Amino acid sequence: MATSVTLEPAGRSRWDESVRITVRGLAPGQPVTLRASLRDEKGELFRAHARYLADGSGELDLTRAPALGGSFSGLEPMGLFWALEPEKPFLQLMKRDVQTPFAVELEVLDGHDPEPQRLLCRTVHERDFLPPGVRREPVRRRRVRATLFLPRGEQSVQRAAPESVVESGRGPFPGIIDVSGSGGGLCEYRASLLAGHGFAMLALAYFRFEDLPEYLKDIHLEYFEEAVDFMLQHPKVKGPSVGLLGFSKGGDLCLSMASFLKGITATVLINACVANTLVPLHYKDMTIPALGSDPSKFKLTESGIIDCMDVWDSPREDSQHQSLIPLEKAQGPFLFIVGKDDRNWKSEFYAHIATERLQAHGKDRPQIICYPGTGHCIDPPFFPTRIASVHAMLGQAVFFGGESGAHSRAQVDAWHQIQTFFHKHLNSKKPVKHSKI
Repeated sequence: MATSVTLEPAGRSRWDESVRITVRGLAPGQPVTLRASLRDEKGELFRAHARYLADGSGELDLTRAPALGGSFSGLEPMGLFWALEPEKPFLQLMKRDVQTPFAVELEVLDGHDPEPQRLLCRTVHERDFLPPGVRREPVRRRRVRATLFLPRGEQSVQRAAPESVVESGRGPFPGIIDVSGSGGGLCEYRASLLAGHGFAMLALAYFRFEDLPEYLKDIHLEYFEEAVDFMLQHPKVKGPSVGLLGFSKGGDLCLSMASFLKGITATVLINACVANTLVPLHYKDMTIPALGSDPSKFKLTESGIIDCMDVWDSPREDSQHQSLIPLEKAQGPFLFIVGKDDRNWKSEFYAHIATERLQAHGKDRPQIICYPGTGHCIDPPFFPTRIASVHAMLGQAVFFGGESGAHSRAQVDAWHQIQTFFHKHLNSKKPVKHSKI
């Protein structure tokens, strides 16, 4: 019997969807090495490998067989995906064009060490970022530069979690604005994947894209207010409000939006600061200065990578707390997703400041989920851990923290928690009351 490798679902799957890898036609107890590789849109190579033993019937099922070493070890059915490492140091796996899949090549080689040479079989599996039926619409409305992703309805709902069922198979759908970090540009992959779970997603750019500013000098909240208005007026977006999802710098922008703008019900922050960071924030006649920092406190790890952990001033010690965002003015609940090994800044500390501030003003505590062994860059499931990569603003490699296995498990759980939170708070039939700020 010839050796063969299969993946289920066959041929193509969604990036945030797990696959079952099975090798058949081996000899009982045969040692083999599985190797995965893909090239990103710039042609950069990412690879992972692991060593296994076939069972007594000559079959290898990664849902039951532990890896004996390589890029990872233990029972990790999706390890060949989340353990992908760049051939060139400090590159990160990004998806720039969600309309095309990544092609992952999977090879089965005979033997283990030192370097197995004989190829037994191979296959290519495509990993999609635009789920079946999801519609992608570029948005160029007044100043807003974004992309809107709309579910198709019944087909999308069938693949989503039970709590995501929308009353009408054709919408309207709960709406979410996704704001990325200080890398700038238009980052679509998180929004496109979430749209496959029944959400109308707006991936919003705010600098370094088309005619938007190339560099951050200051930020005007009116731009983000236009994005909120666009979503609330869209016939496929379920009102009377929307949710916000922000990562890193995008997190404190979402906190500011929730605090000052109307029409926002629920906010999820991924490793965010509770103070305004990097540049001043303006809204009408108000200005929130940026949280102070001390570049002399940059440290270098043993491998020469920048560690930013101690660079930032404490928001509590900020002069008269001027950079703190008045999140107690927000109308909806918060979910803080926190990596306990975040080395970009003190995300867990910031989440506890949020708790203190909300409780001091008689508001409900935010939901905080902390993940041990998890760094700054919490992506959708099965993205490789960005323990260190070149920072877009600094132009140098920065240490983000995290241990690959724990970080990968956190990404799977956080993805579920984010969906559950938004379905709970955006599918409510209760009208949202907005107080005047």
